[in-house]
Amino acid sequence: MHRVAQFVGHLTARVAPDEAALARRVLPATAWPLFDGMPVADRRHGLDVVHRLLAAGVDDREVLAAALVHDGAKGHRLRLWHRVGGVLLETVSPRILARLATPDPGSRGYPWHLYLHHGELSARLAREAGLSERTVTFIAGRALPSDAALAAALQRADDAS
Repeated sequence: MHRVAQFVGHLTARVAPDEAALARRVLPATAWPLFDGMPVADRRHGLDVVHRLLAAGVDDREVLAAALVHDGAKGHRLRLWHRVGGVLLETVSPRILARLATPDPGSRGYPWHLYLHHGELSARLAREAGLSERTVTFIAGRALPSDAALAAALQRADDAS
C-alpha cells in the first residue's frame, strides 16, 4: 500500500511557495539550483522527508539539506516507469536490474544506473553545489559513527515518505 501511495503522490506532487521558502532557508544559495532543478515529485519527496525529520525533533541543518537533495541525481532521465520497474526488479530479480544498468549517459540503460546509484551520484552533485562534506556523507549513506542516530532518522524519514 505504501508503494501505491508513493505512485499517486508522484503523479499529484506540488510544492507550495512556503515550502520552497523553507528549502531556501535550509540550503545555501549555491545549492538552491540543485533543488530547484529537480522534478517536482523529487522536490515534494525531499520536503516530505524534511517534514518527517522536523516532526521527529531533528533540526540539524545539514541533515535537512541532505533530505532536500538526496535524490538530486535522479533528475528528468529517471521516468516514473523506471522508478516502478526498478522497485519491481529489485524485488524479483536484482541481477536483471544490474545487467540493464549502464553508466554511459547516452545509453538506454543509464536511467537504471541512476536508479541503482543515485545516492552516490546525488552526493557528488551536492558536493559540487557547495554543500558541506557532512551533508554529502549523509546523502551517500556514509555518515560518521557519531552521526549514526541522525543517519538512521534520515533513512526512516526517507523510507516512510
